[in-house]
Amino acid sequence: MTRFVLDVVGVLLLIAGTLFALQGFGVLGGSVMSGSHFWAAAGPIIAVVGLALLVSGARRVRSRSSADQERKP
Repeated sequence: MTRFVLDVVGVLLLIAGTLFALQGFGVLGGSVMSGSHFWAAAGPIIAVVGLALLVSGARRVRSRSSADQERKP
């Protein structure tokens, strides 16, 4: 269950961060965020946090499965 939550939040943050960054850089127009230096800086940071959550969820499952294998006789 924890991995699922980490994956969902990670994907949402990754998508939102990428969208915010593209708006901040002026690639996507039509928003108050378009061309804003704040979103050009905050967007990639948000996307990296989302990516870190995805990696954390993947590592959590891998470490748990390897620990389960060590317990089996």
